[in-house]
Amino acid sequence: MYKKLSTLLLLFISLTLLGQNNIGHPKLVVGIVVDQMRWDYLYRYYDHYTNDGFKRLLNEGFSCENTMINYVPSYTAIGHSTIYTGSVPSIHGIAGNDFTIQATGQSMYCTQDDKVFSVGTADKNAKAGKMSPFNLKATTVTDELKLATNFRSKVIGVSIKDRGSILPAGHSADAAYWFDGESGNWITSTWYMQELPKWLTDFNNRKQTQKYLAQDWNTLYPINTYLQSTNDDNVYENTYEGQDKVTFPIPTSKLIKDNGLGLIRSTPYGNTLTLDVAKLALENEQLGQHPNTDFLAISLSSTDYVGHQFGINSVKTEDTYLRLDKDLGDFFNYLDQKIGKGNYTVFLTADHGGGHNGQFLNDNKIDGGNWDEEKIRTDLNAYLQKKFGKADMVRNLYNYQVNFNYSQITTDTDMDDLRDACITYLNTLPTTAYAVVTDKVSEASIPSVIKEKIINGYNRELCGEIQIILKPGWYSMSDMKGATHGAWNPYDAHIPLVWMGWGVKHGSSNSEVYMTDIAPTVAALLHIQMPSGTIGKPIVDLLHK
Repeated sequence: MYKKLSTLLLLFISLTLLGQNNIGHPKLVVGIVVDQMRWDYLYRYYDHYTNDGFKRLLNEGFSCENTMINYVPSYTAIGHSTIYTGSVPSIHGIAGNDFTIQATGQSMYCTQDDKVFSVGTADKNAKAGKMSPFNLKATTVTDELKLATNFRSKVIGVSIKDRGSILPAGHSADAAYWFDGESGNWITSTWYMQELPKWLTDFNNRKQTQKYLAQDWNTLYPINTYLQSTNDDNVYENTYEGQDKVTFPIPTSKLIKDNGLGLIRSTPYGNTLTLDVAKLALENEQLGQHPNTDFLAISLSSTDYVGHQFGINSVKTEDTYLRLDKDLGDFFNYLDQKIGKGNYTVFLTADHGGGHNGQFLNDNKIDGGNWDEEKIRTDLNAYLQKKFGKADMVRNLYNYQVNFNYSQITTDTDMDDLRDACITYLNTLPTTAYAVVTDKVSEASIPSVIKEKIINGYNRELCGEIQIILKPGWYSMSDMKGATHGAWNPYDAHIPLVWMGWGVKHGSSNSEVYMTDIAPTVAALLHIQMPSGTIGKPIVDLLHK
């Protein structure tokens, strides 16, 4: 009798452990980065959200309500790199979407790699595909997952933007796929493979981009219910090519002629298309069906394109988030069916936020506007030429930094005098809050929170010698249309971070955490090593004990 009971007890324990996923880790981790999603978008449109998308994340998951970016400038490539490395530009080496190599003056795009070739384009030398994670100098949590499982875990990145796919997927990914606006196809590079998998070629052949654009774009709900946005017909928005103004309904089927298939980026259909590819990758690569945890890194980029073109207060932006909410709900239900609810972990965050349109701020009696980068560089160079006798001493002001043209600076030039002269001039501008020498910022009399962000953002090989901090509401913009980002302020630096699924308890916290804490939290969930440049810490509040 005792022996029989013991056998039954062992059987019960075994079945219980199997039911709890005995492997001690989720079958799949899904990282979702919503490009340019401000934290307040979780609640700004809450009343219009369905129960299956953003609300499900909040109602079932754990929301880190006070998640901040802890570096400047706040751009897409840096955000994706920081999320997945737990590190900052000073260490991981992605100092902007574009940055200047100080030793040579060469401008470098974040994922540019002239040593690889394009896969999925008619021309293997097509610039769109000559991309890789080579410039990222720290491991990602996706790399660490590959290392921890002797490369048995599968890792795939998917995004309309090359940088949104490549940088999260890491160096050792099985694949990273991104969108080519010229052909309307999804492509990759020889860093990952020599030819596209059949399932992706088949998808490209279905011309889904054209099918979505053929539907035109109207509001998901009656336009008079979009109470969180300005009038659809306003002066703050950029147009599409071939249109004098953009109001609903938007004839995307006709706009293809002047805008090309890349038009889909600036519509909510770009997010739908991305999630279509993510589902196909999950199914055809059997993600979540292996003994070890797999990882699917998704970046949803159309929110950024729409935000830049139309601004924070646009009906187009509101509709894009309402449609994304439905797409996310559909995607979570798909994960439930394919992987099983409770067998996967998902986190949703953003690479940066976004600021209000400067003219909109002015019209509502709030300070803000355009910081004319090119004019300021020209005037600064004229000022320096009078003082030092040399033309074009400043190469550019990329990333709100003074990047010197060292070929124009002679050995007898006193660099301290040159830097001081730049700061003196910049401080005469009414838009400047602070201008500081980046490698001496610890000595500067500026708020400590800004000081830390400058230190974290400064990479001596890739960043200018002077960091410029503008007054709130001011940006480098070519005009006063749409919106942008890049600053230290909360509208750019306060991002959503919501976790759901395996290993995550329900709740929320207003304790301050940082973008750099995301990767070490994933590492803690998976019981793997943190990435090589990590400065963040696991967010213990959300973890099941």
